[in-house]
Amino acid sequence: MNKKLSRLFSPGMTIYFVILAVFCLIGWIALPKPVAVIETAAVAGVLIYYLVRGRHQRKKLTQYLQDANFSVDSVSNERMRLPLPALILNISGGEIMWCNEAFMKICNAEESLFEEQISTLAPEMHLDWLLEGRSECPDPITIGENRYRVYGDLIRTQENSPYIAAMLYWVDLTELLNLKDEFELSKPVVATIFVDNYDELTANLPDRAISNLSARLDDAITAWASGGGILRKLERNRYLFLFEQRDLPHFIEDKFSILDTVHEITNDYGAPATLTIGVGKDGQTLQENYDFATLAVEMSLSRGGDQAVIKDRYNFAFYGGRAQEAERRTKVKSRVMAGSLAELISQSSSVFIMGHRNADLDAVGAAVGVMSICRKLNVPAKIIIDLANNSSKALLAKLVPLGDYAGRFISGDDALLDADENSLLVVVDTNRPDQVESRVFLNYAKRVAVIDHHRRAADYIENALLNFHEPYASSASELVTELVQNLLEREDLLPEETMALLAGIVLDTKSFSVRTGTRTFEAAAWLRKHGADTVAVKLLFQNDLSATLSRYEILQHAELYRKDIALCCLDHPADRIIAAQAADELLNISGIQASFVFYPDGDQVICSARSIGEANVQMILEPLGGGGNQATAGAQIKGMTPEEVREALKRSIDNFFSE
Repeated sequence: MNKKLSRLFSPGMTIYFVILAVFCLIGWIALPKPVAVIETAAVAGVLIYYLVRGRHQRKKLTQYLQDANFSVDSVSNERMRLPLPALILNISGGEIMWCNEAFMKICNAEESLFEEQISTLAPEMHLDWLLEGRSECPDPITIGENRYRVYGDLIRTQENSPYIAAMLYWVDLTELLNLKDEFELSKPVVATIFVDNYDELTANLPDRAISNLSARLDDAITAWASGGGILRKLERNRYLFLFEQRDLPHFIEDKFSILDTVHEITNDYGAPATLTIGVGKDGQTLQENYDFATLAVEMSLSRGGDQAVIKDRYNFAFYGGRAQEAERRTKVKSRVMAGSLAELISQSSSVFIMGHRNADLDAVGAAVGVMSICRKLNVPAKIIIDLANNSSKALLAKLVPLGDYAGRFISGDDALLDADENSLLVVVDTNRPDQVESRVFLNYAKRVAVIDHHRRAADYIENALLNFHEPYASSASELVTELVQNLLEREDLLPEETMALLAGIVLDTKSFSVRTGTRTFEAAAWLRKHGADTVAVKLLFQNDLSATLSRYEILQHAELYRKDIALCCLDHPADRIIAAQAADELLNISGIQASFVFYPDGDQVICSARSIGEANVQMILEPLGGGGNQATAGAQIKGMTPEEVREALKRSIDNFFSE
């Protein structure tokens, strides 16, 4: 109640009780103890009676004033007689100043709720929406077992005075909201299940063994899907699974256990089966959900398969993907891609080739390979690169002086001036728009081709005219070498170009020790046959003494996490090449299966990651915005310090191994 108004009806008794307290003190000094005790007890009793009685009188007075005056001055009598549950709240404190019988009924209150906090009746209730000028609460409010849509407006006691209260109306929408929930839960979800290594499993097997293998796959997938929905086998290695939205959380919580179950199914040679599951949801129609599922399957296969991917209208979500990637490429695809790329280049007025920022030997090597194809087809081509900030200075020092490369290395801004609508942009060694050398030029280019070997990220380059994406390849240079094999002869290549392509393969395979398949060695042998100098390649990887000392200085900051993972957190900037070499060096330590080196670089933290064990560094860094593949990955993390990155990295590592 207003303090001024309270003083009009309640006399000030403070001075009297102070005087009584003084007399009690004197009594304890001058009077016998029993008399002093009786006197003090009497004064205390009077004080307690006054406080209790005064509180009761103020509550009655406030209620009377609210009933008699506030309703007349602030709210019309018609509003008070509203049949809907309604109440008036104090804006500042959230106390109920008035409510009608209908609101008391929904709260099961038998007596007045005056001065009751609204938060005790409806913990979800807040008044931010009213203060923001809206007339409807954005979320339903639950009281008991019912859910209500709350409408309201602010109240002034006088014109131009500040708002002191709010009138709220409660509309029971329990039945409607329950129907809406049921509608959402019953929405159809489309899943496509694909045995992604079926051809490899059944190769050279007799018909009886193939039938037995198919039967075991059918039984495992049917048992997993038996919880609900409709499962139909469309082809020998493809299934269609339709189920309701209500069942999807169960599959997610189960982490799509069928991915691990089918690993126990092997062919006569001991090779395990792997699945790709694409799930489409939140589409307007069944057809759109099916299209989402198809995109999800393509995304999973581009990341190496053995994974479940959920695609909704806006995002991808990934589950699984831990298995070691197996080589599944065929030379037929390389020949088709080579012909398609040659056709695109021939139809272009000019070609621009671009890798990722801070281009390494693989990005430059792949770009040089594409440049040689353009030269053979007589189409002018240039490479977009930052000559000041890259990880390939030794290789560029050999290429820039060549006559065929004079003026061929340009910036993204210069490329914008030279390009036209019929220009072709070839992106190599990355599939993410935010990692390319010039994002502005990527957005400008109308015709784009992508050649990459990294596992595809959710934010990949879309609408490419050609997408030669093979996550099983060791490097982008290996992919470009296969294209070159189908398009060029030995005389069409410069020795420096074969050296650059071989250097890219050597870099990403760590000198043919990781992520190497038969095709990797075939590509390297072809390059060696066509003039690649292995000694010159070796020289590209040499460091001077100061760089070597810097690398070992970085290693001194290493710490072990989970006994077999090395974390190296630096509090000062470092050279990217040296940091990456330090990450490689950590894997030479016995017992280390993964390494992470990260350091500040301006407003971001750079992280280099390597793995030779079960740890998939691409999946570990992906939540931090990174990318790459199972053995090699990196990230550029903004808005965090190295110490914060270390803690986030530990959480991501724990999450990876807990799945």
